[in-house]
Amino acid sequence: MSEITQLTYLAGYPETVKDQVRSLIQNERLGQFLLQKYPVSHDIKTNKSLYSYVIDLKNQFIRQSSPLSKVIYDDKLDVLHQALGLHTFISRVQGNKLKAKNEMRIGSVFKTAPIEFLTMIVVHELAHLKEKEHNKAFYKLCTYMQANYHQLEFEMRLYLTYIDNFGKLYK
Repeated sequence: MSEITQLTYLAGYPETVKDQVRSLIQNERLGQFLLQKYPVSHDIKTNKSLYSYVIDLKNQFIRQSSPLSKVIYDDKLDVLHQALGLHTFISRVQGNKLKAKNEMRIGSVFKTAPIEFLTMIVVHELAHLKEKEHNKAFYKLCTYMQANYHQLEFEMRLYLTYIDNFGKLYK
């Protein structure tokens, strides 16, 4: 297994951090670390339940933002877009009016993830309703909605690294 495959999701992190992760992988302790911190996956398995979950979070934190017309798990998302979640803004002309729709697609890999990781991805995509770019205001909004956003993003990357190297962690 090549180094690039092992640490695909940790490319931007310092070598010292990557060395610690390599050690966990080589000693087959990465799964144990994740299961100790996140022992179970969530039960939001359908697009309908995902939509309800996302709308509840949206209403809790950014009620005044644009409405979401669609929220789904997407089987092809991580393969096609090299993304874990995707927020799209679709504009089309209907008669003499311009109609706009916001859609959110979440990578299907998060159907069996811990709720904290699903929430982190949803928070990230919801933040794009207000801030299009990954700038300081964007990350401030993410941490407003989920205080430990940055730690969860890192641990979610560890989870994806585990999947790349060993397969599913949760059933």
